[in-house]
Amino acid sequence: MLKEIKQEFKDGKIDKWQYIDKMYEQHQLLFEYSSLLPSTNISSVTIEDGRVVMTFRDSGIRFIVHEGDKRLAPLDTLNFSTYEQEELQMQYALMQDGFSILDIGGNYGWYAMHVAKQFPTSVIHSFEPIPFTFQQLNRNIVLNGLENIKTYNIGFSDAQGSFDFYYDPKLSVNASLAKVTDSASLEKVVCTVDKLDDFVSKHKLQVDFIKCDVEGAELLAFKGASETLRTQQPIVFTEMLRKWTAKFGYHPNDIISHFGQFGYRCFVAEGHKLNAFGLVDENTRDTNYFFLHPDKHQALIAKFK
Repeated sequence: MLKEIKQEFKDGKIDKWQYIDKMYEQHQLLFEYSSLLPSTNISSVTIEDGRVVMTFRDSGIRFIVHEGDKRLAPLDTLNFSTYEQEELQMQYALMQDGFSILDIGGNYGWYAMHVAKQFPTSVIHSFEPIPFTFQQLNRNIVLNGLENIKTYNIGFSDAQGSFDFYYDPKLSVNASLAKVTDSASLEKVVCTVDKLDDFVSKHKLQVDFIKCDVEGAELLAFKGASETLRTQQPIVFTEMLRKWTAKFGYHPNDIISHFGQFGYRCFVAEGHKLNAFGLVDENTRDTNYFFLHPDKHQALIAKFK
């Protein structure tokens, strides 16, 4: 709109004052955003040459807003005032500085950057298989000068190889190994996939915490992590959404069962507490879950009971 109005003026289709009035109607949005920000966790929206950058109020993390993607974390924060705040605070409470943290499904880096800034001596390994999204992840990390994040252009499953992923540029958070949406803008992208156990072994990692959000493929990722879960017993935070898991032919309770064979218990965060969770049924509203081992994490389970 701005360019079109400016061109109208250049072409002599509107006079100077008509041009000023039309442009001011558009500029009013600047003041509307200014009045909206105080009620959200976004403290500033910076319009720069060729990009828009939003800054999170509580962390100071700056985030490049890619045009066309409508569910990016800063946009959700503008829409709903906060973004996954309760779950993030509980993860902070369960972590320690110096942890080795795996971020499976890194997207544009909201999670990795917040954890990296909160725990500066921790190392966050962030995995994002979609090439374009991976580029945006790295751009955001560089923008914030965070040197304790390592990024990898791979995904995780129960097998190694190159696999088709389905990616919507308008909704990057829904990228998945299965076609989880019927969007007309969906693209098929070939990506590299590894088994987490093999990656951990190759890089000789001690894993303390795993965050996994891969749009329904969580069970596949955890099957490929069985040895790590059995021997290292990291804390795990994961999404389990019935509509996504159905695309892969399993139920969220299969994830709970998989963790159960290694002695893990399932919990949901409510306020400042971790409440024990049984099985997902048709009435379950929770979508994010924590898995802790009652032996290794006994003190944490007692602390947040």
